Amino acid sequence: MKAGRFTHRTLAQVSLCGLALSIIISSTALGGGFSLARSAGMAGAHLGLAKGVAAAYFNPANLGLSSHRQTSVHLAGIGLNLTNNSFSLDDYNTYTGALLTQADKQIILGKIPIDGLKLTADAEASFSGVSVKQFALTFTGYGAGEVNINKDVLEVLLNGNALGDTISLEGMYGAGWTYASVGLSFGVPIYTKGTRQLAVGASAHYLKGIYFADVTRVEGFAATLATGFQGDGALIVHTADGGSGFALDFGAALQLNEDYTVGLSLKNLLSSINWSGNPEERGFTFAFDTVTLANAGNDSVLVTSEFTNTLSGFSSNLPSTLTLGIANTTGKFLWAIDWEQGFSRNPGASTKPQLTAGAEYAFAKFLPLRAGLGFGGRHGSQLAFGGGIKLSAFYFDIAFLTSGSTLNSSSNKGARFAASTGLSF
Repeated sequence: MKAGRFTHRTLAQVSLCGLALSIIISSTALGGGFSLARSAGMAGAHLGLAKGVAAAYFNPANLGLSSHRQTSVHLAGIGLNLTNNSFSLDDYNTYTGALLTQADKQIILGKIPIDGLKLTADAEASFSGVSVKQFALTFTGYGAGEVNINKDVLEVLLNGNALGDTISLEGMYGAGWTYASVGLSFGVPIYTKGTRQLAVGASAHYLKGIYFADVTRVEGFAATLATGFQGDGALIVHTADGGSGFALDFGAALQLNEDYTVGLSLKNLLSSINWSGNPEERGFTFAFDTVTLANAGNDSVLVTSEFTNTLSGFSSNLPSTLTLGIANTTGKFLWAIDWEQGFSRNPGASTKPQLTAGAEYAFAKFLPLRAGLGFGGRHGSQLAFGGGIKLSAFYFDIAFLTSGSTLNSSSNKGARFAASTGLSF
């Protein structure tokens, strides 16, 4: 136990630190090919275009289509994402380090939704991969973290506390995980007539859990009374630093003719990671009493306790998603439209449907340029740009995406970046 002076700002800082701990140590997009820059440059619309190794990330059934089989070697790829739901780069440059007036503070608070400030951080690293005929083998690392900070807490950080103020910690949460995957994918044709072909496919993944953190309980309040402060609260986080599991993806693809392909993909239809490495429950509680004449000389006394309990192993599931897509797959001008629906809200996933559309134009065979738009999902409106270099079998692709639907990147509330390289024959 320890004691000290208490203010609402203290409570705000304690709350932020606790939630930040759960995301900072685990914020390294869950599997979806975000590290493949060709798809990122088209805002992720790639279900019908993915060939070779890329098919393993988007729709394994594409490996069963004769037009999408490809001998390819994916050397490396990385995708990074940082977003929030309130502030743009312009806001950061305007207010960071500035002496804030009361009007500035009101503007800042007005940008934060009633549900609070949400921060997300995602990364995907594709280490290597190879595809031959109807099969593909991939090695990938994933991570995602998300934290939501109560607007009451942020208001106290900016304005301090006043008589009659009551703040609540309700609505705050944080979670994150990192894991690695080894995936084996295959596709088989089940119907062929002329240029029309129907194929089905599946991917099986062995998952190695690296770190898991989930804030399972955040509660508390603090009130400023005429006689002083009073309140209490608790923060509890479940953590683990290792585990293993599996995931299964399924898909179907229909080549309508030489030019158009439609598809359906179910990612993580079945999945589980058993977190058995040092599973723990970490907790922090606080309580303080109203100042009275008897203890006025000591101000308010904040009493805190911290504890760590060993847990038995627990399991978690990766977020399942359904994606439907159509694509024009031939010619200098290629395009794709995808619709994705998630079935759970987790770090790296959302239950909000997402619609993406992207295009690629080859001004020259060695210089493809890409652009795309996205709406809904975790990132809201998105604008994507990308390009690449293709020299014989070698390719290098790069992409940049913004969240916020404006052409001015400094006015957007997040950014994503991807780069990848490999060989395709």
